[in-house]
Amino acid sequence: MSMQPKGLPPVPEQTAVVARAAFPDGSLPMRVRDCLAEVFVDEPFAGSFGVRGAPGMPPAVLSLVTVLQFTENLTDRQAAEAVRDRLSWKYALGRELTGAGFDFTVLSRFRARLAGHGLERVVFDRLVDHCRTAGLVGAGGRQRTDATHVICAVRDLNRLELAGESVRAALEALAVAAPAWLSEQIDVAEFAHRYGPRVNGWTMPSSKSKRDRLAQVFAQDGYAIVRAAYDAAAPIWIRDIEAVQILRQVLVQTYYRRADTRGREVIVKRDVDEEGVPPGRLRLASPYDTDARWAAKGEDLFWCGYKIHLTESCDTPAEAEAEAGRRAGPRPNLITDVHTTDATVPDMKATTGIQQRLTGRNLAPGEHYLDSGYPSADLVTAAAKTGITMVTPLLADHSPQAKAAEGFAKSSFRIDWTTRTVRCPKGSTSIGWHPVTQHGHDAIVVEFDRWDCRTCPSQKRCTTSARGSRMLTLRPKEAHEALARARTEQQTKTWKDKYALRAGIEGTINQALDITGLRRARYRGLPKVRLQHAFSATAINIIRLDAHWTDHPLRRVRTSRLERLAYKLTA
Repeated sequence: MSMQPKGLPPVPEQTAVVARAAFPDGSLPMRVRDCLAEVFVDEPFAGSFGVRGAPGMPPAVLSLVTVLQFTENLTDRQAAEAVRDRLSWKYALGRELTGAGFDFTVLSRFRARLAGHGLERVVFDRLVDHCRTAGLVGAGGRQRTDATHVICAVRDLNRLELAGESVRAALEALAVAAPAWLSEQIDVAEFAHRYGPRVNGWTMPSSKSKRDRLAQVFAQDGYAIVRAAYDAAAPIWIRDIEAVQILRQVLVQTYYRRADTRGREVIVKRDVDEEGVPPGRLRLASPYDTDARWAAKGEDLFWCGYKIHLTESCDTPAEAEAEAGRRAGPRPNLITDVHTTDATVPDMKATTGIQQRLTGRNLAPGEHYLDSGYPSADLVTAAAKTGITMVTPLLADHSPQAKAAEGFAKSSFRIDWTTRTVRCPKGSTSIGWHPVTQHGHDAIVVEFDRWDCRTCPSQKRCTTSARGSRMLTLRPKEAHEALARARTEQQTKTWKDKYALRAGIEGTINQALDITGLRRARYRGLPKVRLQHAFSATAINIIRLDAHWTDHPLRRVRTSRLERLAYKLTA
C-alpha cells in the first residue's frame, strides 16, 4: 500500500452549510477541524507506507478518526458507523454528505502499521507542540506526574493453565502454517480432544495428584512439539513461528528437566525453593501477550498487564494568566507526556525518561511534582542540574535506629567531607572511609573502631551487628546533602501545603479512566498498548481544549480549592 500526502481534505460546501445549520454553536469534532487541522497531516507517516501499490486512506484522516474514537471510547465498528452517519464527523473529516465511509478493519490495520514503525506518539507529540506554540503549555512552569495500573487484554492464567494454553497456542499456529507437517508429528485426534477447547482451571481435576499428572502431560506434549520443530529434518522456518518460540520459553520457565540415577529423563514442575522460577520482569504471563507481566502494589492490588505514567501541566490561575499575558482565566491543564511500561518497572525507572522527553520538546518544568515512588537522591540532584526542582517526598531513613526512634540515626553523626571522617554523638571518630559501588550507585562505607564501640555505654542502642561496631553507608557529598535538606524541608507546613498541588493528577487519571477506558488495554502487546495510551492522552487534551475554547462552566478543567489555597500560601 502506498501513500500520496494529501492531509485532511477540504470541507465540502454542502457539508459545511448543513453542519453549521445543525450546530450553530459548533461541536467538538467541528472545532477540532477548525482549530487543529494542521496537527493532522500525512508527512510524519510516510516511512510506514510503501512507494508502490494502491493508495490507501490518508493517515491524517485515520488519525483524526482514531482521536475522535477515543474521545467517546468507541469500538472500531462504532467509529466506522460514526464516519457514515454523524454530520459533525463528516465535517471534521471533510467528507461529502453522501460519503459511504470505510470498513472498520481499516482502523486496526492502521494501528498495526503505526505500532510496527514506532509511530505511536506522532499525533500526541504534534498536538503538544501545537499547544506549546499557542502558549498553552511551556517550559519553566509546574507539572505533575503519577502512574496507574492497566489490565492487559488477555485472561489471567495460573502456571498450569499457562503451560497448557501455550501448547494449545502452538498447535493452533502450526495447524495453520504447516498442517501436513503437524499431522506427521502428533496424533491429531488425541491432541484435538485434549487441546480443542481452551485450557481452563475450572474444568481441571480438583485433586492435587491429578493436576500434577496433567502438568506432566502438558510438559510431555510441549517438549514433543519443540523437539520435532528443532529436529534437523524439520523445515527451519517451523522453529521461527512465534507460538513455537513462546512455547519453548514457557517450558523453560515452568519445568525443570534432569536425569535420574538410571539416566532416564525426569520432568518436574519448577518450585520456588528447589529449582527456582524466573523473576517477575522476565516471567511470561500469557502466550497471547508476551509483554504483559504480573505485579503487585501494596497488599491489596495484584494485576497482570502494564503501567502508565501521565504528566500534565498544573500552573495555578494567577501564574497562567501572568505568563499568557492576554485573556483572563487559567490555561487548561494539558497532558504533556505519556509513558507506558510493563507492570514490573518501578516508578523510579521512569523519572529520568519523562524529564528528558519534556526537556527535548522545550517543556521542562521548573517544578516537577511526584509521589514518593519516583525520586532518589541521585535523581533529585541530577534534575536540579538541569533546572528542574523535584517537589516530592523522599523516603525517610530506614535504619533500625531511625525506625525505633531511639539510638543514633544517620542524621545524628557529624560528617567532615574534607578529612573524610565521621564523628559519632558520643565523640568517637571513624577509622575507615571506603568508596564503593552498591547496586550500580556510588556510595561510601564508614567504619568505626571496634574497641571504641564495645566500650561505649550506648553500644546496644547504636548497633546490633555481630562485629560489635557501627558502620554507616553514605551517598556522595552532593547527593547526601541534597537528601538531608529535602528530608528536613518536607517536614515543614509550607512544603506540605505546596505539595498538595500534586493531588490534582488523580483527577486527570480518573478522567482518562472514565472517558477513554484507560484501565483496560484494548490491544495486546506493549507497542499497541502504548499507541492506545498516546491516543487516549490526545483525546483528553482535545476535550480539555474544547472546554477551554467554549469556556463551558461544566466542562472546564477548574482549579480545585485546595490548589488555589496552595498557591496563595506559596505566592
